[in-house]
Amino acid sequence: MKSYRLYVLIILLLSGITSISQNSQAELEAKRKKLESEIAYTNKLLNETQTDKNSTVNQLLLIDVKVNKRTDLIATLKAEVYHLNSKIDATELSLKKLDEEIVSLKQKYAKIAWHAFKYSTAYNKLVFLFSADDINQAYQRMRYLDQLSSYIRTESEIIKKTENEKNEILQQLKLERAKKNSLLGNEQVEVRELEREQAQKNRIKNDLQSKERHLRKSIKDKEKQTKNLDRQIQNIILAETAPKKDASTGKTYELTPSEIKLTSSFASNKGKLPWPTERGVISETFGVHNHPVLKKVKTKNNGINILTSKNSEARAVFSGKVVSITTISNTNIAVIVKHGEYFTVYSNLDKVFVSRGDEIETKEIIGRIHTNLKGKTELHFEIWKGSSIQNPSYWVQKK
Repeated sequence: MKSYRLYVLIILLLSGITSISQNSQAELEAKRKKLESEIAYTNKLLNETQTDKNSTVNQLLLIDVKVNKRTDLIATLKAEVYHLNSKIDATELSLKKLDEEIVSLKQKYAKIAWHAFKYSTAYNKLVFLFSADDINQAYQRMRYLDQLSSYIRTESEIIKKTENEKNEILQQLKLERAKKNSLLGNEQVEVRELEREQAQKNRIKNDLQSKERHLRKSIKDKEKQTKNLDRQIQNIILAETAPKKDASTGKTYELTPSEIKLTSSFASNKGKLPWPTERGVISETFGVHNHPVLKKVKTKNNGINILTSKNSEARAVFSGKVVSITTISNTNIAVIVKHGEYFTVYSNLDKVFVSRGDEIETKEIIGRIHTNLKGKTELHFEIWKGSSIQNPSYWVQKK
């Protein structure tokens, strides 16, 4: 029974290690697949912009996104290999213990089997029983022979079970080693791809630096559009948040009871709002940034920019009321949606599917995002609380 308890202990220990390792491994595998999917999508966006043979800031941003995600992917692959190594070490240790246990079991079995062999024939059993001093001793000898036979069968089953378990673990070890070799191969491929992308990034950056004059003009044009959009947003918000007078009661109020409820509901969903696009990558975050190419040049973003694929649509991140549809330029329409005290802005649309005054629901399509001649499809998205600008990254779900 001591041998059996040791066997059970080894199996339980192995099961526990395997369970913990599998959980960690599953999380890493899920992260790796997510990163691979994101890299594939970024490649798709990059291919759409490469119809223009000239290097663009957009291409540089996408390459930078890919480099960052691939670096994260390589780190994830390394972590997967590390976990597999730990799992392989634990499996090999369990195999060693099982081997030792099998040797011990077989040695004990051989000794007991020899005793059993001596009384294996009916004649030897009778001689053993009739040579007893009295009836009681004969009865005890009979019980001994029965217990010996039962013990041999039990030990035989334990040995078989232990050997079967050992074979299963050996098979598992082979699979783990094969998976490890596959991951190491993938890691080498990703490292080479990262080196290629870094070189491509440097080439595009050098190419863009030679076009400084054109880039500065592009920045000024964008700043002009941004100021125009900001001015219109602030005018809309000022009008929408101005105190209103109830004609029937004569009382003045800033928000109706339904707007107060909507404000509370919007605020309670901070960090849980859906993305304003079904898919995409953030090409520029909130706040002031150094220009990716030009030295000593800073750009400011009152929201986030999301690069997405051609013909993609912008969607509402929360239910609300369309309070403004503003034309910023021929190819840039901005839609402002009110959510009580909060406002969301969806800019760089070339087609709008809602009208001013519409009550819309979460994820309802607002309009189509414009794709420029260079293949760039980018949504500009902002969130305001009254006249206070918010960082959208804190509000939308993490991807």
